[in-house]
Amino acid sequence: MVDVAAFEPPFAPLDEIPGHPGWRRWSLTDPTRFNTLIGPMMLRVDGEGASAIARVRMTPEHRHSNLRNNVHGGALLAFIDVALFAAARGLGLIRAGTAVTLDLSTQFIGGGRIGEPIEAQVELLKETGRLLFLRGLVVQGDTEERIVAFSGTIRKPGPKPQSDPA
Repeated sequence: MVDVAAFEPPFAPLDEIPGHPGWRRWSLTDPTRFNTLIGPMMLRVDGEGASAIARVRMTPEHRHSNLRNNVHGGALLAFIDVALFAAARGLGLIRAGTAVTLDLSTQFIGGGRIGEPIEAQVELLKETGRLLFLRGLVVQGDTEERIVAFSGTIRKPGPKPQSDPA
């Protein structure tokens, strides 16, 4: 379950979304950041412990399309990158501070349709002192048609630097 109290600026409160039981809004408090180009996103965590899956959704718009009118690969990469962080926070693996993507590997295996929600289903493979190893699928539609398989590594934030008493 998502610990709403674990979110602090720069993340907006995780408000429940009417009409979408269990789903919460995922956004930043600063609308001028890159993440807002992806559009509104939703977060839900299913299961607990090692079997938990974080689900992150967005609905691709025309601005996310390529010349074939499918979801552009760059838009998918950006969505996956943000979904890794939403998942890490939703799973309670990152509580505060900034983290960074160390690597992101993707395999494009289908075309995403514009105007229909896509969902990144993210699971934790392993957590070490400073690293999170995650993997998942981006799926679309009732049949969960597979669009992208991915894996990524996130470096968690370090301890806050001590202020100099001098």
